[in-house]
Amino acid sequence: MSEAVSTGLLDRAIRRITTVWRDMASSVAGDADETLETQMRTCLVGRGGEVSARNRAAKLAQTYLSLDSAGQTEFLRTLAGFDSDPDAVAAAYTKVQEASDPAERATAKAALRRALEPPRLKLLTQFTSIPDGRKFLVDLRGNLLKVKAHDKLLNALDADLRGLLAAWFDIGFLELQRIDWNSPAALLEKLVSYEAVHAIRSWRDLKNRLDSDRRCYAFFHPRMPGEPLIFVEVALVKGLAGSVQSLLDEKAPVQDPGQADTAIFYSISNCQAGLAGISFGNFLIKRVVEELSGEFRNLKTFATLSPIPGFRRWLDPLLEQGEPGLLSDEEVAELTSAFPADTGIAALAGLMGKRHWWRDATYRKAAEPVLTRLCARYLLVEANGKRARDPVAHFHLSNGARVERLNMAGDTSEKGVKESATLMVNYLYDPGKIEDWHEDYAGEGKRNASTAVRKLARGWN
Repeated sequence: MSEAVSTGLLDRAIRRITTVWRDMASSVAGDADETLETQMRTCLVGRGGEVSARNRAAKLAQTYLSLDSAGQTEFLRTLAGFDSDPDAVAAAYTKVQEASDPAERATAKAALRRALEPPRLKLLTQFTSIPDGRKFLVDLRGNLLKVKAHDKLLNALDADLRGLLAAWFDIGFLELQRIDWNSPAALLEKLVSYEAVHAIRSWRDLKNRLDSDRRCYAFFHPRMPGEPLIFVEVALVKGLAGSVQSLLDEKAPVQDPGQADTAIFYSISNCQAGLAGISFGNFLIKRVVEELSGEFRNLKTFATLSPIPGFRRWLDPLLEQGEPGLLSDEEVAELTSAFPADTGIAALAGLMGKRHWWRDATYRKAAEPVLTRLCARYLLVEANGKRARDPVAHFHLSNGARVERLNMAGDTSEKGVKESATLMVNYLYDPGKIEDWHEDYAGEGKRNASTAVRKLARGWN
């Protein structure tokens, strides 16, 4: 369903945008065979007034959308080629060096900054004057991120564009909105399309996620109405939730949100690939905690039910290599008793290869203590530099959460089994400690966790 909805949305959006831009571009004179460079230079020269400038920008944007994949990459390379004039930069730098007093040096530095500013920045900024111009630039960067590898000029273009987008999409400009079943159909379609954690399978599934005991909030930019930047789905429940399948069960009775004591953030999805590296997630969670606290005074706990996407990527090579000390003697005995094999590691690997192994009481009794211990180690100890090795763990720890609880059979979907051996984790957001926990992780790399999880992580031979 998601792929079909996404394709339909894209087709409709492109048709609408190109129609508007074609009408604007029709008033722009020019050779139909003119090169991309010529079109860009025409935009930079800027003859005529603001209306003419917008029409030229619309024509250039329309040209980009009309190109195939290779043509769009060439468009980006041509755009990146509008770089600073090295002779002008050198001359401006010489004046800075030769300045005789602070006032003259300040003036020379200002001139140097102007000389360093590449003409492509002006071209990029011109797109914001046309309808859907910011969305166009966001999507253009999404394409740029796919093709920029090993191309220094495209990397420089990305740095320029990212800087512009970071300023334009500053958190101060964003609006928090609740999405519910009465929201516009087009927005609901986008929710389905952009859901990146737990795919929305049907309209019934979507309606279930927007029922009275659920909440969905998104950040929007006023220049991109109807286009969510990031959204979070929340379940209002009693106690920590340990299974995403239970949360998403369409047959489960609707709970009274007034009786809930816990808000579970079970899905956070970034919607715009072109805004990668521009973080909104930490602000979104804090804002939603404030919103929910104001609406439901009975809520005492704010936590996530999160995937652990890197756990099997870390664990499987250790099993394949027969990592010494991975298992204790007791664990080896339990595992080989449940699943006869030459070694405990072979027993664990073989057991996890069985379909629906977690449903077998004998298998689960042997595997659960081992997998939760190893997962606690993975979350709290394994690292890339100072940051947690798991990307979702890094996200939540950076935002000021702590690792609260591990849940076996938390996600029994094919993806959950493949990525995390069915495990999910609750990250706790304590409004009174978010800033302290953020500083612990951002400053020292300290990963806060509950006593139970920390105790598990110490069990390493």
